[in-house]
Amino acid sequence: MKSFSRNVFLVVKKIPLGKTMTYKQVAEKASRPRAWRAVGNILNKNDDQKIPCHRVICSNKAAGGYRLGTKEKIRILRKEGVVFEK
Repeated sequence: MKSFSRNVFLVVKKIPLGKTMTYKQVAEKASRPRAWRAVGNILNKNDDQKIPCHRVICSNKAAGGYRLGTKEKIRILRKEGVVFEK
């Protein structure tokens, strides 16, 4: 696994229950501040249940993509206490 991918997974793994981060915030913490699209591509390929990819959202507070579908992502986040306006 490439170093940036590993960093992305380490950052996302630390997002606590009921909290979210944006793709841009994850990219910044993973030391590549302009690589937010790469973060999305990396997370889309994740199949490790221990990495809560559903907690990463768009900067405009939209849910963004999710491997199991956006509706499922929103359902999981709401169950965790995250409120969506969009």
